[in-house]
Amino acid sequence: MDTNTNTQTGRTVLCIEDEHFISELYTRALTKEGYKVTNVADGIKGLAEAETNQYDIILLDLMLPNLTGVEILRKLRDPARQPAIRSKIVITTNLEQRDDVRADIEKQADGYLVKAELTPHELVEFLNKVK
Repeated sequence: MDTNTNTQTGRTVLCIEDEHFISELYTRALTKEGYKVTNVADGIKGLAEAETNQYDIILLDLMLPNLTGVEILRKLRDPARQPAIRSKIVITTNLEQRDDVRADIEKQADGYLVKAELTPHELVEFLNKVK
């Protein structure tokens, strides 16, 4: 786990992303804007970290080793979960989804971003609008 700190925004982001290059791009852009970013590259470890309930935003890739992003999303959004996860969850993926599958994911998430169509600057702009 790798943490970068800067406290301009004071907002915390958990980036669950197994592609090191992408997580580095996101971390640099977000840290520059004052976010505190923690990176995890594994689904099981990412779920455990998300369950600490200490992040404002979770960036969640769908294709992860050991546990998929969809499985993590379902566990975090389980209505029986106590306490409920307060984090906003934003899906980041390059995986093509059937329309019905994507619609189901979007219902549970607070955002859905296609990585190939997104610059790090656009990611920052998007997260700045997530309340």
